[in-house]
Amino acid sequence: MRSSGEIRSYLADQMNAALRRPGMYGGEIALRLLFATLAHVERLDARWEAELDLLRARGLFTSTGVTGALDGVLPDGRSQDGAIASVYAEIAARFGWLVPDRGLSAAEQSALVQQAADWAGDDRTLGEVLSTWGAPSVWLGGKNPLYPKTLAYLVDDPQAPLVCFHLWNQIEPREGPGLNPVFPEPMMLAVRLGHGPLSTTLTFTPEGQRRRP
Repeated sequence: MRSSGEIRSYLADQMNAALRRPGMYGGEIALRLLFATLAHVERLDARWEAELDLLRARGLFTSTGVTGALDGVLPDGRSQDGAIASVYAEIAARFGWLVPDRGLSAAEQSALVQQAADWAGDDRTLGEVLSTWGAPSVWLGGKNPLYPKTLAYLVDDPQAPLVCFHLWNQIEPREGPGLNPVFPEPMMLAVRLGHGPLSTTLTFTPEGQRRRP
């Protein structure tokens, strides 16, 4: 029998991997199962349920979970694995479970929190997000340069919200080999920052406004 520490470590590793590549692990249902199980191991069941209640109050959780909430504001919302995972990543950070790929300096954190929403006033590409803000704390949705993803930036305070840049692209049918993306690289749709209702924490780019459902 594994020790409780070994079980906890294994579940935390699986959860961090699933946040980064949710589609490979079964999507939102798999994330919820991992979170609920890890919370149970740590005797945090009530706190986990409270987090879900908070998501419901913020309009970030419907009868079909976070997927349903984002489907109403992002194009192909049900396929936006990275955006869906970003909501759970914030919870993971508050629980002390999220393991970032990169930490941010105090100056980077301050600039992100103060400027990200205004920066979304113009259309931005994946390359521009990376060149302006650097590599994210966590890539959510994989690193393939053609597909949708969310870049999440973590500040030192685990109770502070992540700064999440939601990027979109779509592969359209074509004759013959190769891919036919709508854009050469994903376009930023919105930045999400804050603890309030979903409607007040999303700032859309012009492209994001055009493609809203």
